[in-house]
Amino acid sequence: MSVFSLTAPCAPVALFLPANARLFVYNDEQREQIEVNEMEKEHTVKSVRRALQIIEIVSAKKDGLGVTEIAKQMDINKSSVYRILTTLAQYGYIEQHPETERYKLGYKFLELSSKLLDSIDLRQEAKPYLRQLEKETNEVIHLVVYDQGEVIYIEKLEGTETLRMHSKVGKRAPMHCTAVGKAILAHLPPAVAAEIIERKGLPKHTDRTITNREAFFRELETVRQNGYALDLEENEYGIRCVAVPIFDYTGSVVAAISVSGPTIRMTDDRISDLAVRMRQLGSELSARLGCRQPHSVQL
Repeated sequence: MSVFSLTAPCAPVALFLPANARLFVYNDEQREQIEVNEMEKEHTVKSVRRALQIIEIVSAKKDGLGVTEIAKQMDINKSSVYRILTTLAQYGYIEQHPETERYKLGYKFLELSSKLLDSIDLRQEAKPYLRQLEKETNEVIHLVVYDQGEVIYIEKLEGTETLRMHSKVGKRAPMHCTAVGKAILAHLPPAVAAEIIERKGLPKHTDRTITNREAFFRELETVRQNGYALDLEENEYGIRCVAVPIFDYTGSVVAAISVSGPTIRMTDDRISDLAVRMRQLGSELSARLGCRQPHSVQL
């Protein structure tokens, strides 16, 4: 149904309307009320915008800011800033130090962030990135998590190319001879990584498996420096993999994603190109999980 409106009084006009159209005529009082409503909406939007700006400004200063400092940064009067701060404080989003009278973020943000982090599902967050990798590479894509000295496959995309692998969702795999395992091991605390190797050992899966302890820990250092890990037929003959670690909101490694393919397709040049792309996607996924800066491993 078409709706047309006119504001009265108005000059006589000829209107040619569709048969199902409705015509509304507003008088001066109704028109003024509409204008007032629109102004109120704009004022509300402006207030919300300013409140968000204040939150961002205050969050950048660990010791907080005073009203004058905030007003100067926003180029608005102090009374407006004070009113917004007072409202935010009432709801716990802003706190004022009783002695310095400076404002800083309130614990309400911690409460909300905890709820958000609790609602994050690793597999669901990772799926768009895994699908993108599958689309770009046409190879097998894995998502694994660390558990009791091993990795567990929690997602696998088969790709469009033919490749037979032993991996499947729910299956466990060793850490020392898989790219995903090394990607995680390299970013665990050194004592934890050492304990895993001490307990699990470095059993030989192929002739290319690294079985020397010193050589293996040098390999982990290379992984840390490069930001990605490789499996060059160390777990299965004929298959090469490249993997990157995934970090959560605490900066701790929680998972890894990998691309796997046959040696004939996974050439050195292609692995180098994939490593760059995967590091980018790994950083994006980690950011989605709340990671701002991964923990640096102290050797």
